[in-house]
Amino acid sequence: MYIVSACLAGIKCRYDGKDNENNDIIKLVKEGKAIPVCPEVLGGLPIPRVPCEIIEDKSGKLKVINKEGKDCTLEFLQGAQKALAIAEVVGADTAILKSKSPSCGCGKIYDGKFNGNLVDGDGITTRLFKENGIKVYTENNFTLD
Repeated sequence: MYIVSACLAGIKCRYDGKDNENNDIIKLVKEGKAIPVCPEVLGGLPIPRVPCEIIEDKSGKLKVINKEGKDCTLEFLQGAQKALAIAEVVGADTAILKSKSPSCGCGKIYDGKFNGNLVDGDGITTRLFKENGIKVYTENNFTLD
């Protein structure tokens, strides 16, 4: 069983109210092999919402800040915990998540300056999944068993 980003499954849950439909992911969901989740929505954020990026504060702690300067870290952490709980219930050991996302990004995320620049790093949910032994891929680098 896979956990997949809901936006990849065609669910309009992105920050801008759109999706990132991926036919391979949709097929997995329709075949009952994947469960779609949106950690940001699970954490209580609305659709649409102000875009968010991860920053490092002066003490070295990671925070998720929206483009208007509001701290959304708590919602991201809560959403990640709920996504992990779903993964555990369904026995998922692999996730296919949306690249570059502050929740789901894997390997590269935006730099926190809202200028489109990417840096090495993982989103909040990806970090938690990896810490709990879930393999994480993006829509750009997964292969199906």
